[in-house]
Amino acid sequence: MNPNDHQRKERCEQGYKLWYVKPAGRWEEALPIGNGRLGGMVFGGVQEERIQLNEDTLWAGFPRDTINYEVQRYLARARELVFAGQYAEAQGLIEAHMQGRDVEPYQPLGDLHIRMNSSTGTEVPEAYHRELDIEQGIARCSFLLNGVRIEREYLASAPDQIIAVRLRADRAGALDVEVTLTTPHPGQVESSVVSANRASLRMYGQSPSHVADNYRQDHPQAVLYEDDRGLRFAAWLDIRTSDGRLAPTGQCVSISGASEIVILLTAATNHRGFDQQPDPNDALAADRCRAALDAAAGYSYEELRERHAAEHRRLFARVDLSLAEGLEAVSDSVHQIPTDQLLQLYQQHMAEGSHAECRMCRWLEELYFQYGRYLLMASSRPGTQPANLQGIWNPYIQPPWFSDYTTNINTQMNYWLAEVCNLSECHEPLLRMLGELAETGRRTAAIHYGARGWTAHHNVDLWRMSTPTGGDASWAFWPMGGAWLAMHLWEHYLFTRDERYLKEYAYPLLKGAALFCLDWLVEGPDGYLVTNPATSPENKFVDEQGRPCSVSMATTSDLSIIRQLFANCIEAAEAIGGDEELTAEVQAALKRLPPLRIGRYGQLQEWWEDFPEHEPGHRHFSHLIGLYPGTIIHEGTPEWLAAARMTLHRRLEHGSGHTGWSCAWLINLFARLRDGEAAHRYVQTLLTKSTYPNLFDAHPPFQIDGNFGGTAGFAEMLLQSHLGSVDLLPALPAAWRSGYVRGLRARGGFEVDIAWQDGWLTEARITSLNGEPCRVRYLGSDADVLPSVFRESDEIAADVDEHGRFVTEAGASYLIRLA
Repeated sequence: MNPNDHQRKERCEQGYKLWYVKPAGRWEEALPIGNGRLGGMVFGGVQEERIQLNEDTLWAGFPRDTINYEVQRYLARARELVFAGQYAEAQGLIEAHMQGRDVEPYQPLGDLHIRMNSSTGTEVPEAYHRELDIEQGIARCSFLLNGVRIEREYLASAPDQIIAVRLRADRAGALDVEVTLTTPHPGQVESSVVSANRASLRMYGQSPSHVADNYRQDHPQAVLYEDDRGLRFAAWLDIRTSDGRLAPTGQCVSISGASEIVILLTAATNHRGFDQQPDPNDALAADRCRAALDAAAGYSYEELRERHAAEHRRLFARVDLSLAEGLEAVSDSVHQIPTDQLLQLYQQHMAEGSHAECRMCRWLEELYFQYGRYLLMASSRPGTQPANLQGIWNPYIQPPWFSDYTTNINTQMNYWLAEVCNLSECHEPLLRMLGELAETGRRTAAIHYGARGWTAHHNVDLWRMSTPTGGDASWAFWPMGGAWLAMHLWEHYLFTRDERYLKEYAYPLLKGAALFCLDWLVEGPDGYLVTNPATSPENKFVDEQGRPCSVSMATTSDLSIIRQLFANCIEAAEAIGGDEELTAEVQAALKRLPPLRIGRYGQLQEWWEDFPEHEPGHRHFSHLIGLYPGTIIHEGTPEWLAAARMTLHRRLEHGSGHTGWSCAWLINLFARLRDGEAAHRYVQTLLTKSTYPNLFDAHPPFQIDGNFGGTAGFAEMLLQSHLGSVDLLPALPAAWRSGYVRGLRARGGFEVDIAWQDGWLTEARITSLNGEPCRVRYLGSDADVLPSVFRESDEIAADVDEHGRFVTEAGASYLIRLA
């Protein structure tokens, strides 16, 4: 592997950074820090700094019974109506009697304010600079004020479970500030001076017991607080100074005449588990805060910083990407262009059609890819809650879409990048949540539907609600959420080959999801097994009376998910030594599933019948789940593959891909079609139409799934492994003419480095982590090119069969070259 040493050195020295020359004026310009449990949005204000705070278990609500005990009373009638073609009537029955209540939303914790005490407050700063170093996981802000250089540094440490802020001035005793904690919830703040150079703030509060949706704004008491219900939280803050004076003043601490100030903050709730009622009188939140700050007290700021940065680099540095090899440098180095301006220039180059040879365009794409990895590291770590619809960053008590886990695409998309982008540990919170969701989902399956196993619908919260929500059946009635999420259990095994995980944890959950699907299927036309009632997430067709409807039977998304789940279960059962009873039942059901259907336009039908579409440009591509992230549509099913391509053509003709996450899904879908130019076109669309100045994804408003899905799409263009082979550069666009990627992961337990020049593979390195056999493919033009394989340690050629398969040794690396 010989990537361009000069450019690699330049990128290493400059680092992957977002940076700006003015403070954030709005939330979508602020910079995110996080450690999976604590999140902060840093605004970089001059006279007043604001850091908006979140804690991952601070949600509204409490464990409650959300079961609708009347569902089975109406299930048989709903099925009769569907089989009779009375779809609107079936939908009305479902919405009236077979749904439930909404989830509870994720909540903001509050804000940390640092105010500069000034004689007038009107001083104009000079040399302002604000940045987020995503390689180090550190944000910074600096400026000159009245001739004094002020520097601030911010980090959210995973090893020490704190947010740390350091303020420094280049003139002794020049710092004169006031530190305050605030919360939008009922609460109180206490301040105290512990010693001559140490002070503290202690904030306590409670979360709502219920928050209504924010869609209609018609609820007279949309946010409800009750003394005996809901979570309690605490935020503890310690202040250290090298000099100066500390004074508590009510709800804040004033510091004057200091040269350096260090602020250590942690926060916690009294959440004990999804099924445990919070005790309004316990001291658990305070105890958790005390433990974190007591542990951090043993380290200097420099030690805390290095502990954080070392742990951050351990994950971040696994993957390196260059898309600008051989391109001429632009007149100003890309590193000298602020990120918001870089985004505008990218959009300008797109409008002018001059993006292909634009180095700054490639740099922004590299930065966007790595930013997605950074955001997952910041919002999802082992032991934390999974990344929700906004990751871990939410300033609203009534957030958009509850800031929940939306499991009809968005939660799944959040984790598409985890394995392939070498962040397998960050997948753990989602996988753990599935175990908890299966517990609530067993009651839902049994009581709602009389079924074995477990199920979930389209919304999940901290309390692991698995029942349908209220609202339109197009989104609310969809019991396939659990079955789709179960794909992640199998994917984690495919990448890691962790047999103990599969046998003891993943397989029982896969089996439970399959048992539900087996019982949910009923006999339909021509003896096929079908789902009934069935919806295709959030989309509608037009019935014979011209009415928009969402309820029918055997939607393509349902059948694709079930087919994929059953296939995964058969493989998983074989891997753990067999489960004859389940395997036989699943195999029998698979034979009776109807094939995917092709419609009048050559498209993959979304519904059992070739209904007219109510919204031909709909944002969801649920009937293409089998193409991506699934594997049932591929080169071995050419008719389905062609129909999938036509489906995308028709959707896009009518304006689909207009939300950030939808655009990100398109990148992955076109990558699976090996259409690098189309995939890159939607990389460009994502950056030009669906990206905020801080590179957050715009639905709009902000949703983090587009960031995560976009990063996954980059990886899918460069490496695929879903068909039992390691496919190198399957969807390389012309704009990425020369470059390299290091550290991606492939199924089977392989780490892969790839270098290419002028659109052709020059060399790859495959490191075998588990000693599994490897099959490697490279699509050079219109056909696979059989590469040569050499063991890196001694350059001895490996024995490669006619399919590109060779035997590997655990820990050994193999060089892949064109013959």
